[in-house]
Amino acid sequence: MEAIWIYQFRLIVIGDSTVGKSCLLRRFTEGKFTDISDPTVGVDFFARLVEIEPGKRIKLQLWDTAGQERFRSITRSYYRNSVGGLLVFDLTNRRSFEHLKDWLEEAKMYVQPFQIVFLLVGHKCDLVHLRQVSREEAEKVASAFGMKYIETSAKDTVNVEESFTILTKDIYERVKRGDINIQEDWEGVKSGFVPNVVHSSEEAVKPGRKCPC
Repeated sequence: MEAIWIYQFRLIVIGDSTVGKSCLLRRFTEGKFTDISDPTVGVDFFARLVEIEPGKRIKLQLWDTAGQERFRSITRSYYRNSVGGLLVFDLTNRRSFEHLKDWLEEAKMYVQPFQIVFLLVGHKCDLVHLRQVSREEAEKVASAFGMKYIETSAKDTVNVEESFTILTKDIYERVKRGDINIQEDWEGVKSGFVPNVVHSSEEAVKPGRKCPC
């Protein structure tokens, strides 16, 4: 029997090529890790349910974007229908850290007129001896960007689950407050169905709304 979810969030994962975006997603959705993986071409899709509160599940549609410049025209079209995302850099690659501002500015440009919630992720924290960006420096940049920061390792399964959960809960709280609303021409947030549960969104109280079962 298919699990019931109260909302569906579309999340995008962005950052330079080789920072480990696909590895994070595969570890999160499939529980697998490979040291060598083919570069993402365009966009790959993943999905998983996350239980944010007892009995309350969010369905995540996850878009893994290519970091290479030649695919940017493809990936830009996916910003608009995303409600949240992981902004990922490689802790052992300082250039990927220096490019974060460019990625964020691009996302803000193409997501308009909607808003997108980001979590800054410093990946490959297991490679301590190769580290080129300190936690303090990364936290300072995250604060300047107005987002939370977390360090992860897909290889050692460090904070992988936590990174997606933190972002999902952040978006969920904004939806409950009404800061983010369900809109007909936007795929970022969709309402599901749970018996005897009334959503905070306007769509849940529309006259004539029926169970999609």
